[in-house]
Amino acid sequence: MKGFISLHRKLKNNPVWSDPNYLKLWIYCLFEASHSDREQLIGNEIVQLKRGQFMTGRNALSEEMNRGVKPKQRLSERTWFRYLDNLESWQMLSINKTNKYSVVTIDNYDTYQDVFNKVDQDSDQQLSNSCPTNDQQLSTNNNYNNSNNLNKLSSSTRDPNFAKVIQFYRSNLQVGVSPVPNNEVLLIDFFNEFGHEVLIAAMKVAAESEKKGVNFLGGVLRNWREAGVKTIDDARKYETEFREKQKRNYKSDYQPQSNEIIPDWFKERDEEQQEKQDDEQSNIVEMEEIINKYRKRG
Repeated sequence: MKGFISLHRKLKNNPVWSDPNYLKLWIYCLFEASHSDREQLIGNEIVQLKRGQFMTGRNALSEEMNRGVKPKQRLSERTWFRYLDNLESWQMLSINKTNKYSVVTIDNYDTYQDVFNKVDQDSDQQLSNSCPTNDQQLSTNNNYNNSNNLNKLSSSTRDPNFAKVIQFYRSNLQVGVSPVPNNEVLLIDFFNEFGHEVLIAAMKVAAESEKKGVNFLGGVLRNWREAGVKTIDDARKYETEFREKQKRNYKSDYQPQSNEIIPDWFKERDEEQQEKQDDEQSNIVEMEEIINKYRKRG
């Protein structure tokens, strides 16, 4: 089975998110659900499946869910089917059970998966034509959750300059091994606004600052936008002036201050010492006067 599925962000607020087995089961259900109405032969019986439906059974479900899992981590047929029943109780799907099989229907399938029904064929064609390798295009196109993003992606990835942007981003700014689709969609917006030269220049600034992802990059581009940066020369001029300003501010912040703030206790100590010196000097003068007086009498 080929094609894409869509995962809505609301899934993080769903109970399945906190349990890897439930999450695996839910994704499996989305994988298995039919993209269009079709017929399936079960024994001598033809079953009509509608879009968003698939057929399963206890044995088939457990076999699929335990495939590749270490023996100690495998769950029983009864447990996996109980998990499927719980998904039904959470109103994520419905199950029509017979004595031979069960037909599972994903609730709200069209609401969350309709975008891929419309663009699936176009996306498959893009996978073979748009980028240097199928894997690169797949990681860029896979799992975008609305048609607008897919349309932006398909138009941008045909531009060789955008391929340079993606290559630089993945080599220098990408966090982790796998690309984050939303980040690469944001790069498309940056690319459309600034062009590849200015965008790559901004990414170099982020790379030099060792700031991965798109947050710091977005801040750089926001500053450039406010400063009216349009070309690569504008960007160089802005960064040169910005760094010179930083140097001046650094020197100003760390320049020794001539007017130091003297604490009160230090002032009081100096005053006491000065008074003591004055008293001693006064005593010396007084003693000299007495000595001179007695010398005259002699």
